[in-house]
Amino acid sequence: MSIQTKTMAEAQEMLQTYFGYPDFREGQKKIVESLLQHNDTLGIMPTGGGKSICYQIPALLYPGLTLVVSPLISLMKDQVDALLAMGIPAAYINSTLSGREVNDRIRAARSGELKMLYVAPERLELDWFRDEMAELPISCVAVDEAHCVSQWGHDFRTSYLSVAPFVEYLPERPIVAAFTATATPAVMEDILRLLRLRNPETFVTGLGRDNLAMQVLRGENKKEYVMDYAREHADEAGIIYAATRKDVDDLYSRLQEAGIAAGRYHAGMTDEERAASQEAFLFDDLRVIVATNAFGMGIDKSNVRYVIHYNMPKNMEAYVQEAGRAGRDGEPSQCILLFSAQDIMTQKFLLEQGDADPERKRNDYRKLQQMIDYCYTTKCLRSAQLDYFGEAHDDTGCGICSSCTDDRELIDMTVDAQKIFSCIHRMRERFGVSLVSMVLKGSRNKKVLEYGFDSLPTYGVMSNRTEKEISEIINVLASEGYLALSEGQYPVLRLQPLAVEVLKGQREVMQRVARVSVASSRSSRSSRTSKRDMSPSAVNETIFEQLRLIRREMAEREHVPSYIIFNDATLREMSVVCPQSERDMLKIKGVGEVKYRKYGQPFLDFFLNQGSSEVEAPAYDPFEF
Repeated sequence: MSIQTKTMAEAQEMLQTYFGYPDFREGQKKIVESLLQHNDTLGIMPTGGGKSICYQIPALLYPGLTLVVSPLISLMKDQVDALLAMGIPAAYINSTLSGREVNDRIRAARSGELKMLYVAPERLELDWFRDEMAELPISCVAVDEAHCVSQWGHDFRTSYLSVAPFVEYLPERPIVAAFTATATPAVMEDILRLLRLRNPETFVTGLGRDNLAMQVLRGENKKEYVMDYAREHADEAGIIYAATRKDVDDLYSRLQEAGIAAGRYHAGMTDEERAASQEAFLFDDLRVIVATNAFGMGIDKSNVRYVIHYNMPKNMEAYVQEAGRAGRDGEPSQCILLFSAQDIMTQKFLLEQGDADPERKRNDYRKLQQMIDYCYTTKCLRSAQLDYFGEAHDDTGCGICSSCTDDRELIDMTVDAQKIFSCIHRMRERFGVSLVSMVLKGSRNKKVLEYGFDSLPTYGVMSNRTEKEISEIINVLASEGYLALSEGQYPVLRLQPLAVEVLKGQREVMQRVARVSVASSRSSRSSRTSKRDMSPSAVNETIFEQLRLIRREMAEREHVPSYIIFNDATLREMSVVCPQSERDMLKIKGVGEVKYRKYGQPFLDFFLNQGSSEVEAPAYDPFEF
């Protein structure tokens, strides 16, 4: 099928008409240009960075159909609902449909009634489906969550390996576009190879999202912190991730007992229970949802103001994906990771329960150690994430993460570091953090005595500290590159060149310690969190809340999530602009011509009836139009 080259001017016109944005973000622009020039394309963009627009706009300009490979039923439904709300003909085919419904949608695609059709990768393996698709004018195959094709990715799905054979089965090869939010260099190489992209253009737009304030908090009373935070942010949407079903159920019960509108989501619930909980959260009937990592991929809820990790995730890819579900509308949002040493044991237990082959397991343990290092690092958290994914960046720091805002006192820890390094050396670099900490503390533990470590010169040289404190220092030193830990369930400490320089007196080690008590420190951190949540001063919060009420009523009538009508960022801009005409409304980001015709009039009527100085609720039914 011949595809005529389209211009970026045409793409921008579509973007304004349907999505209500005057121009693409820089990363989006390059990807869209590449696809309009008929290039196979790989786009690595952060969660909430607008990946879907990158193939949806070209799909509107291409002749024929764009087939979108999507991993989850909820993801397909959200995407299609949003497209239909904008007047874009789209559909999905998945296991929730009857045979007749599937045939109806294929018939609609064949007759040219659809521009996009979403399918799961498993469907590409079916002979009858391949034959049906071979008769359709498919101009592009867009592969969402493309990291799933790689066994080194964090969500490997063997069915993704069927994408390339499916594309080659089609009588005329379409353009192939692949997208993901998280890919290390090794995973990127796998995506290009396993999807068999031809002469592809690759774009990495950066993981950094300026609206997300990343925090890692150690030593907190986790239950108390979560309860306090949920109470203080009761009017905001949030996700709380926990590693186990037991923790999810416990936190859910506590939130419910405290009168907080909370839901839960994990694999131990029935399909119906999970679907009901997810829908209630999407429709803002629940403000907070407590979930395992089974929840979230493809949840396009734009107004999530905070994501709290009750436990450390198993790797950086999972963390970035999950934390990135906050602030998809660009508004300031919090990503808080509550870390304790017990999290390490929990994740190791979960790894051991899996049936991965030895090579995959070694890789999983390596990724877990890198996640542990992140939890202990003193460097900028955004920089640490960019380093992990191999992205270039400057060293100025983000200025808003818990490392960049750390106001603790910087002190010289060189002598303690030398004691630790010396002890590891004398123990012949054959043991882990726990045993090294015992020796430095001067423990009479049976294992210490059996190995004769009580006779080492370093035995008891840090007896003034607890074993937990010593372990903390060791983990920080590991995160900063002085020490390395071997892969596996029982990692062994090894000295790195930087540690040798410290032992020789050629390098100092500086670390931060609290100026105040733990309780005061937590209060201080909570204070910083609240300040970060504050809305721009120009926003009239009373008007904003009234606009949310109008949106909620409309969403209930349309039976779609509120953010599909307009997201929070769009309503906030409305509360500042106070539009008085259709022209004013169309200048607001997120209000396209199609959405304005479908949803805009009640909001405009609100301002026309109220006037810019009034803040009392309108005494009329805004839906009588």
